[in-house]
Amino acid sequence: MPDIWWKADPQDLHRLVDRVSSIYVERSHLDRDENAVVIINKRQTVRVPAAMVAVMLLGPGTRVTHAAIRLLADSGTTVCWVGEQGVRMYAAGLGPSRGSGLLHRQAWLVTRPKERLAVARTMYGMRFPGEDVSALTMQQLRGREGTRIRKYYRAQAARTGITWNGRIYKAGDAFAAGDDLNRCLSAANAALYGICHAVIIGLGASPGLGFVHTGKATSFVLDIADLYKAEYTIPLAFDLAAQGLTEERDARLGLRDLIARDKLLGRIVTDVKNLLTPEGADFEDPEANLLWDEHLGAVPGGTNYADLSAHGMTDNHIAVIGPEINKAEPTA
Repeated sequence: MPDIWWKADPQDLHRLVDRVSSIYVERSHLDRDENAVVIINKRQTVRVPAAMVAVMLLGPGTRVTHAAIRLLADSGTTVCWVGEQGVRMYAAGLGPSRGSGLLHRQAWLVTRPKERLAVARTMYGMRFPGEDVSALTMQQLRGREGTRIRKYYRAQAARTGITWNGRIYKAGDAFAAGDDLNRCLSAANAALYGICHAVIIGLGASPGLGFVHTGKATSFVLDIADLYKAEYTIPLAFDLAAQGLTEERDARLGLRDLIARDKLLGRIVTDVKNLLTPEGADFEDPEANLLWDEHLGAVPGGTNYADLSAHGMTDNHIAVIGPEINKAEPTA
């Protein structure tokens, strides 16, 4: 009788020198074995020390036990339920052991006009490489960004031969509004918002405390997503329209492939942390599960786990994806 598939040789991740920022799981089963989360599929078994993971992204075809979720929560690991390759954010769970240092830093920055403007300038500066934006006002930055995007749309139209009549967007029903190109843009942007949302939640920051956008529960998500639209969603939408691929699924899968190819998830992690904790900033994210003391400030709590962000986030990203599900298993 053939060996059962869940007894595949394990791949041990304990030897990784640096803690990983995120693990994406698809078509697999998650369970707990002591202080490790065990990811099992028909191809492999992966043991992941729970305390070395910042965010666990659960993609399609994933099953998880209560014991595994409890371990991840106790370890301060955020769990996000996402679409393929993280392109849609459906839900998230945050355990009680997560530190709030990054959130405090974000709130401090966004509530001080000078510091908030500095972060916004940095965001715009990332879109204008080689240009000095250190003295520009928000109005000037918005005007320069609008000019850049209009030129970029025209360039993409010339490249693909697709007619561009301007951005048409209907709030609340984005994909149903506009022509095929606008629908592709809306669908691709929605997918990009999903992965940015997952990263922000996973790092322990707030999706609602934006620096450029404000007033929405996802303002910071919109801020971060805007950093990548000209590189990813806009050219993707023009390419899809040129090929006659105008369904929402085409945009979602197209962005998924680009994310996997360029390892965009790790880049977003790095960008978010650099924006909120720039070099030289007087900021330290303390260990998780600390207890307040009126004399000492904070003392260790009764846990063996520390908040992952206390030791520095890396841009490592691991994907554990099971094989395609066969419609019919071969018979003996």
